[in-house]
Amino acid sequence: MNEFLFNILAWINGWVGNWGWAMVVFTVMIRLVLTPLDIKSRVSMRKTSKLQPQIQALQKKYANDKEKLNAKTAELYKKEHINPLSSCLPLLLTWPILIAVFGAMRMAANKELLFQLAKFDAETGVTTGILMNNGLPALEPWLWIKNLWMPDSFFAAMVPDLNTLRTIPSDQWVTWFNSLDQNNLPALLQGLNLTVDSFSQTNLATTIPQIVEALKQNAAYAEAISPKPGMTFNLLITQFSVLNSQNGWLLLPILSAATQLLMTKIMGGNQAQAGAQTPGAGTGKFMQYFFPIFSMVICLSYSAAFALYWVAGNLVSMGQTYAINKYLDKKEQAAAPVAGEGSVK
Repeated sequence: MNEFLFNILAWINGWVGNWGWAMVVFTVMIRLVLTPLDIKSRVSMRKTSKLQPQIQALQKKYANDKEKLNAKTAELYKKEHINPLSSCLPLLLTWPILIAVFGAMRMAANKELLFQLAKFDAETGVTTGILMNNGLPALEPWLWIKNLWMPDSFFAAMVPDLNTLRTIPSDQWVTWFNSLDQNNLPALLQGLNLTVDSFSQTNLATTIPQIVEALKQNAAYAEAISPKPGMTFNLLITQFSVLNSQNGWLLLPILSAATQLLMTKIMGGNQAQAGAQTPGAGTGKFMQYFFPIFSMVICLSYSAAFALYWVAGNLVSMGQTYAINKYLDKKEQAAAPVAGEGSVK
């Protein structure tokens, strides 16, 4: 699944010519695929909302008999052809898709970060990258972000650093190393006596710090990852440093939390309309506070590309919610006169 989504993402990038805008297009595509499920969920919420007077009557009648209350409530749902769990279906499906998309983006990020270290062009016989000389390669910018594959933060460098390189799995390191011209390795790698076995799962933890030390011989790289004087902040359990070449301005992590809060409030409002007794409604308050914090932490820790996907997904989802609600409102208004005429007869 990860490989499949990565190939789609790479195809879009080849079409639009920028990974950032490719993420936005990819996000819209994912949300469009989920639109039928969103419509089904909201139709179920509205049907359940209309049953609230009857459900409240049952709650009052069987207040001292929970078993009877549950049985009568289930009977009412069955009679009205409502599946209360259908309102939760989009959320249940969104998480596996989010995980798969995350995997695809990690594949893209890892591949591009390694190419930024060194990339061999078989057609021209030229190797480029940070490991070659005292300059820096063309990164992957998007609006205010200098390198889409690094976090959007004051505290993240625009170039691959030790912490980021440690997250790249062994198999991708091996693929990268094998893609280089083995007879003419990048200048800064020469002398490290690296082999394919150096990138095995067992040896990788030792090899990566060696590569980073070699990278520091590149003056431009060393400058980029160095903290600004007097801009290191010590906290109780960690410390943060504002870097000379910080990658961004924390906008995407902040936007991820803000849009997630708005979206969970909208979803919470829809669930409230469906009634407190519907499955999933009780988690509304928890989601309202947990997911914004969770999204900010994730977007601070991973690449700006993933944060961009998260923010774009929230914005598209809110737009879909507004459009779907308008569509269902018009549909109900159009059906209301027909129902009124039938009742007169």
